[in-house]
Amino acid sequence: MKDKTEKKGLLAVSFGTSVNATREKTIDAIEADFREAFPEYRLYRAWTSGMIIRKLKKRDQIQIDTVTEAMERMLADGITEVVVQPTHVINGVENDQMAADVQKYEDRFERICFGAPLLTSEEDSRMVVEAVMEEFRDLPPEEALVFMGHGTAHYANSVYAALDYRFKDMGYPNVFLGTVEAYPSMETLMKLVRASGAGRVTLAPFMVVAGDHAVNDMSGDDSGSWRSRFEAEGFAVNCVLKGLGEYRGIRRLYVKHIQDAL
Repeated sequence: MKDKTEKKGLLAVSFGTSVNATREKTIDAIEADFREAFPEYRLYRAWTSGMIIRKLKKRDQIQIDTVTEAMERMLADGITEVVVQPTHVINGVENDQMAADVQKYEDRFERICFGAPLLTSEEDSRMVVEAVMEEFRDLPPEEALVFMGHGTAHYANSVYAALDYRFKDMGYPNVFLGTVEAYPSMETLMKLVRASGAGRVTLAPFMVVAGDHAVNDMSGDDSGSWRSRFEAEGFAVNCVLKGLGEYRGIRRLYVKHIQDAL
């Protein structure tokens, strides 16, 4: 008979990244915090990006489970109680799909529960602003801090504009949050940063990992990157390639979401 500790599984679900250096500092670090906070749970990993899973398998011969494969693995291991914690930033397309994949297994486990993505409640927004600004507490008043979120066609995208507003409301008028693929767009940010009177801009990814978007779309040499576009407008630009998963306060919030789920 298996002992009780083996019957509890904690599934950490991430979008994934093909940049190994940032994975170690972000996804690996988040999962290490999960292990430490919940030693009675056996930790499993799944990624939701099929493209990244295939790339790692081909390039590095590393096999990462999809959500379905991880659920099957837990069944085979005799897990009966599952807690699923996504490292997703918002309740968007990836999170909806992940939840749908897990729910197909509802009748095959005694219990399945879900922790919330990073930005789910009003309290989350406040804690995220505090965690992020702890990292940038020395930001000079003449400098704008511009975060690059991913963005989505999903209605949950409104979270980005709401969080931008929350930064201002909590006393950070020179902090701006935009997205690569939706609203607020780079064009919107440029207008707002110009109106702020800032002469310098610090760019940072508002994504769990500082992956391809941070390296190319945000800080790349290409004329279309955010760095190049701000520089073309006369701003002095500094890029911080640090994913949200590297911020201790953000990792603590993910741990809190598991506690709330339990």
